[in-house]
Amino acid sequence: MLTSNGYELDERRLGRLVPVPENERADREALRARLWRDGYLFLSGLLTPEVSDDFRKYYFARTKVADGEGRPQSVEREQLREVLFKEVVPGPEYDAFCRQEAIRGWFAWFFGAEVFLHRRKIIRHTAPGENGIGTATQAHYDLVYLREGTDQVLSAWIPLGDCPVERGGLTYLEGSHHRVLREEAEGRLKRPAASITADLPALAEEYDARWLVADYRAGDVMIHTAHTVHAALDNVDDRVRLSTDIRYQPAELPVDQRWQAHWHDRDGL
Repeated sequence: MLTSNGYELDERRLGRLVPVPENERADREALRARLWRDGYLFLSGLLTPEVSDDFRKYYFARTKVADGEGRPQSVEREQLREVLFKEVVPGPEYDAFCRQEAIRGWFAWFFGAEVFLHRRKIIRHTAPGENGIGTATQAHYDLVYLREGTDQVLSAWIPLGDCPVERGGLTYLEGSHHRVLREEAEGRLKRPAASITADLPALAEEYDARWLVADYRAGDVMIHTAHTVHAALDNVDDRVRLSTDIRYQPAELPVDQRWQAHWHDRDGL
């Protein structure tokens, strides 16, 4: 049974994310066509797994939210916030991970242009058993939070370490970007400045679509457009789920200046 914010997902409305096949990995036009069609690119093994695992170990060692094996540990909230927002988020280790050649170089190749990384980069950890409204990331698409820049910005969601389905990875609403693009163009979206809902089953019925899931491995990277609806599952595993989401765009296009400060849970975005 898979849940998100406590809502049980209907098996009839579930599917699997499809990794990009090897014969398309170096074909930029094929990837662009796939991204337009599906709204996402599942790039399995884009990163060296050890690089992802090493950053995971660093994060757990600094924040103390889990031991080296990912088993949850108790940590005082203000102590966690002090380390997270003053040391880890603005630190050189995190910046180096997000700018590693396997990521930055891929975006430069895909866009065919010099690229820009938004400074506001988010790290999320979810402990086993955390559930209820507001725990898992609710259904949304990224453009609602990036209104002041180009819509040609792509997000990378990166599991830090293995993330099987039960650990609460990202899930995508199949084909949702086509409807969002249409409704954006028509200016008739109901809630253009907030998450859509925590009720993923109801949203799947409304869109007549499936939520797509995957067992992610260390080194995998998910790329999605600013119009693709996505959310997170609840963590029902026995290990802490750790991930990061970052955003690249062509450097020549307008940038949302609100996203050029380091992420903070009280930054209002």
